[in-house]
Amino acid sequence: MIRDIFTLVAVLLILPASIEAQSPVTMRGTVSETVTLSVAPNFQHGFVSGGGNTVRVTLSSDDAVIRVPLLVRSNSSFKISAAFESSTIELSQLSVSEVQATGALVSPQVVNSIEVRSDGNVSRPSLVVSGPRVSLGGMLESPNNALQITVLIRLSPQTPPGSLAYLTFVGSPLR
Repeated sequence: MIRDIFTLVAVLLILPASIEAQSPVTMRGTVSETVTLSVAPNFQHGFVSGGGNTVRVTLSSDDAVIRVPLLVRSNSSFKISAAFESSTIELSQLSVSEVQATGALVSPQVVNSIEVRSDGNVSRPSLVVSGPRVSLGGMLESPNNALQITVLIRLSPQTPPGSLAYLTFVGSPLR
């Protein structure tokens, strides 16, 4: 009886090893390129909507200078397009005033590698920001893996009070 138990244990230990050795497994996978945008919680100058790769900020002309702290998370090179829309507000400036990492999971070279282009169109100004991968790890809502890009908006002094404008940001992988 004891000899049968030892035989059974030996078979159970040897059989899985021989099955494992006879069937190699190869796994392949890809990770989707992701760019997510949000606005830092301390932003107090307008209404923010959207999610994922799009953020729309509704602004009032009550403030002549507005800074939008845009948070960017990406696992690939990225491009962000910003478009300003208003029928009553003219801008005197739409630019990037500051770029900073929010924590240790932000790629160290990203802050100095950001490229900013502006079209200079007065009636429908736009801005394009691009750069390398931002996030080295973490999740889409992790507090320490985003790049904060502060977008500076200066309204024209002739802007009528109480006017509304919309600033839409769209992020996408850079290919």
